[in-house]
Amino acid sequence: MTTIRKWQVGESLPEVTLAPVSRLDLIKYAGASGDYNPIHTIDEEAKKAGLPGIIAHGMWTMGNLAKLFTPYYEEGFVQDYFVRFQSMVFLNDVITLKATVKEKDEKAIRFAVAAVNQHGKEVIKGEAVFSLYE
Repeated sequence: MTTIRKWQVGESLPEVTLAPVSRLDLIKYAGASGDYNPIHTIDEEAKKAGLPGIIAHGMWTMGNLAKLFTPYYEEGFVQDYFVRFQSMVFLNDVITLKATVKEKDEKAIRFAVAAVNQHGKEVIKGEAVFSLYE
């Protein structure tokens, strides 16, 4: 079993690459979140708003970042998490999720986290604190 405790400052968790963003992903997220802003699901409405097409909900991308920590939930939990939205995510974008250890002690690990599109552009960056069970 891989343990999150083994990672040292400067090391990165295995990256997670998501399937290309689909319209169905965004429709499902709209229903789950209650965010029915049509710029996320209807091309014509997105274009009326000055966008080239529909964009993913920022929180859809942010929520997916938590997948980096899924293999480690037996050892602890995400205690604190914040991000800045850097760029928009469009249909068919392929997003890669990344986390690098910034600080570590016996109780918690602080990670720099990022979501990067297929062009290498950061769409989200931030930090997550993973608290370890004693």
